[in-house]
Amino acid sequence: MQIEIKIDDSCMEPKVIILTASMTEEVNKIVQKLSGNSPQILSGSKDEKIEVLEPSELIRIYAANSKVFAVTDKGEYTLRLRLYEVEERLNPNQFVRISNSEIINLKKVRNFDLSFNGTICVELANGTSTFASRRYVARIKKILGI
Repeated sequence: MQIEIKIDDSCMEPKVIILTASMTEEVNKIVQKLSGNSPQILSGSKDEKIEVLEPSELIRIYAANSKVFAVTDKGEYTLRLRLYEVEERLNPNQFVRISNSEIINLKKVRNFDLSFNGTICVELANGTSTFASRRYVARIKKILGI
């Protein structure tokens, strides 16, 4: 993707123009982020009660058996959103997708074990270990600065 910024003193308010050959998922994400239509509140159900989940308390969010779950120190919650919708609501500087079915909170990671061939083992603050798929290893290494 190319980004171009033009400074014009006669411009009264910022204007964004997207030039693209077709509407793609990437273009849709950009439009959503720029329009600010994406709510930041996450809610999850547990024991037939719905609770508002603080992003800072989330350890991991994962998909299994056609459902999406969020794990915190208080337990596991079922979300009514798809994983990509949850990802859009979370801060990309704090949360990273490590596979097609999982997002982790970087501030809740104990360590990353790079000794596995082609994958990364992630140990989380609650003692859970999970693996980053090969597809996401380069992105994770870039975030970690390695």
